[in-house]
Amino acid sequence: MALQGHATPAGTARFVTRQLAAAPSAALDGHFRPFRGLAISSLGFGMSGGDPTDEVDAAYSEAVKAAVAAGCNHFDVAISFRGQRSEVVLGRALAELIAAGATRRDELIVASKAGFIPYRSAAPGDAAHYVYDQFVAPGIAEPDDFAGGIHCMAPRFLGQQIAWSLRNMQLRALDIFYLQNPEAQLAFVDRTTFRRRLQLACARLEEEVDAGRIGCYGLATWDGLRVAPVADNYMSLEVLRRLVTEVAGPDHHLRVIQLPVNPAMSEAVTLRNQPVKNSILTVLSAAADLGFTVVASAALGQGQMPPRARKTLQAVFPALGSTGQRSLQFVRSLPGVVSALFGSTDVAHVRENLAVFARPPDPHAALQLAHMKGR
Repeated sequence: MALQGHATPAGTARFVTRQLAAAPSAALDGHFRPFRGLAISSLGFGMSGGDPTDEVDAAYSEAVKAAVAAGCNHFDVAISFRGQRSEVVLGRALAELIAAGATRRDELIVASKAGFIPYRSAAPGDAAHYVYDQFVAPGIAEPDDFAGGIHCMAPRFLGQQIAWSLRNMQLRALDIFYLQNPEAQLAFVDRTTFRRRLQLACARLEEEVDAGRIGCYGLATWDGLRVAPVADNYMSLEVLRRLVTEVAGPDHHLRVIQLPVNPAMSEAVTLRNQPVKNSILTVLSAAADLGFTVVASAALGQGQMPPRARKTLQAVFPALGSTGQRSLQFVRSLPGVVSALFGSTDVAHVRENLAVFARPPDPHAALQLAHMKGR
């Protein structure tokens, strides 16, 4: 049976109260942040990595439970992650936690994404035949809707993907739904076509909000917000806001943007690539001016932190015990980042990383590190 409800202000406040009661008096200062009336943990748990196996599923299930116990109420998946298995295991783990009385659905902020073609466990031998059978023949999308044969933002496709995600996780609603890497389409279509597709997608997602299947929506990018305006896959937040306002008005529900932020990928705070009125701002500054919330992905650098970055982290955050803790502290401390995503299938690593909650964010140190040369 699907879990009823969605994250609520009262529910997330209850989660915060319970965590504060269990923590030392000096802990959790600055950990929970406001997000559309909700309280969201400054670190979120992502589930993109790992093979599509039963062993990884079991490890993720225990990691999710450890994350909730340590004070994390923000979970981020995508229907394309691990052949849809990340969604399934997240839903099962949350259902088990709720059945055990460890949390409630209204305390948790659950996000998923769609855009890339999702498969079950692994890509089929004939991907083109799969796409035709699953999406074209039923009238979900036209062949031309699939950019490069790998990515789709057609309205009916997005509606179907939301339905599949809810089925996978046995939920009635998602709190955040992202268009996954929309800039991938710019390698295959012109910018006019891309903008029209974005508007059609936003119009459909407004309908999904009205239907109660998603709370709000956003864009989860990889390169699009970290490149110069002359790049082929560049995305402008000001243009994005104009496009969604044209189809949904000023009270639209496109509220969140996601992009990688870590010591080796600090463009969100160092690169001025976003025109806003008469200024050129960084993504974090532009998002604040335009009313978008920022979630940082890849906060651990996908385990590929360069040696120089490791040394800089140790110099700026010497009191923390590991590179992972220092990197998470850097990202969650940046002004404008509401939550930083990390992932692990190791319960010990989850607990170690989430121990950062016991320290207040340090924006001064984070900005110092972001602008240091020779990272």
